[in-house]
Amino acid sequence: MDPVPPAPLTSESAVLIPVPEAEQIVGHHRARLDQAATLGVPAHVTVLYPFVAPSAITAATIGVLAEAVASVRAFDCEFHATAWFGEEVVWLAPSPDQPFRALTHAVSAAFPAYLPYGGVYDDVVPHLTVGARSAGGVAELRAAEADVLHRLPIRARISRAWLMTGQAAPGSWHSVAELPLAAS
Repeated sequence: MDPVPPAPLTSESAVLIPVPEAEQIVGHHRARLDQAATLGVPAHVTVLYPFVAPSAITAATIGVLAEAVASVRAFDCEFHATAWFGEEVVWLAPSPDQPFRALTHAVSAAFPAYLPYGGVYDDVVPHLTVGARSAGGVAELRAAEADVLHRLPIRARISRAWLMTGQAAPGSWHSVAELPLAAS
């Protein structure tokens, strides 16, 4: 009997705001506690996931996306507190969060077939994930939170979004387009 070949990995895409200023504080926690980090996704705030299948992304797709992103002005924000989704995910709360919401709204309006998180949540809360219970226990998440809390705030200039694509394989996610926000 021949062995069954592994199922092919499905490619996905996401629109996100990279926050490199957070890497020094959350990077080592994310490496252990956030599956997205192992896939190659940097510290970020999600704008829209899931997004267009990578095989369907065209220059026109990127053009429409760039216009939607450019409808929001670049801004400064701080991450000065942690929060939780139940006991499942510990995350950093951006302040202000309204510009992130505006980005999600603009991109969702330009691509109405793609609902944030597949339409599962009534309110899409802008956040930067530190870790998830699926990757570590609650005690590990609380320890990561305690370490991060005393190192806050993180100040960031938000001036671009990335369109990233990848699979559920380590290090497979990469940026395929950098999309500037409007000058402020």
